[in-house]
Amino acid sequence: MARRDNSEINAGSMADIAFLLLIFFLVTTTMDVDSGISRKLPEKNQNPEETKVVIKEKNVLDIVVNRNNQILVEGTDYVQVKDIKKIAMDFIDNGGGLGNSVDGQPAKECDYCQGAKNPLSSDHPSKAIISLQSARGTTYGMYVSIQNEIEAAYNELRSQLSEKLYGVSYDQLLKDYNDNGGEKLKARIDNLKDKYPQIISEPEPIK
Repeated sequence: MARRDNSEINAGSMADIAFLLLIFFLVTTTMDVDSGISRKLPEKNQNPEETKVVIKEKNVLDIVVNRNNQILVEGTDYVQVKDIKKIAMDFIDNGGGLGNSVDGQPAKECDYCQGAKNPLSSDHPSKAIISLQSARGTTYGMYVSIQNEIEAAYNELRSQLSEKLYGVSYDQLLKDYNDNGGEKLKARIDNLKDKYPQIISEPEPIK
């Protein structure tokens, strides 16, 4: 009886199939991309002997987030994330004193502030500092949510002043400038940023 040879499997196209499957999964798979917070770092102090600025305690709004994601304002009041924007706006726009002296000119009161002018709160938007400190156990999502509320407070104040001065919102000014550019729009945006400068301090996390 004749011996039959074992048939061989043609594996020549297996590599091609595996390659096509790899391409398919690469194209169809979505990858999560972590997003960060855009912040401009302070410039290096060129003059180490420069006199340090004395900051009044009332010009600093302390916000602390503990490891349980609880938010404590001024060391006494526990608040929710949704409350941060209003608290920050009231603090920044208080206008309870004089601003910074510019080009040797005497310091002036804030003539555009709509706040309560509480003498125990911030003197001027140019002096108002928001200190946001977190614990090492604070979740990233909570930290970003608070940052968003603080930024929304600044944008809302700028928008209110923009409506009063230019008849359009701050967001619309930014959109028009991004679409069309122009020195006039840039000057208006810079003016609003100067009126309400975004000053945020981020101390080392609590252990």
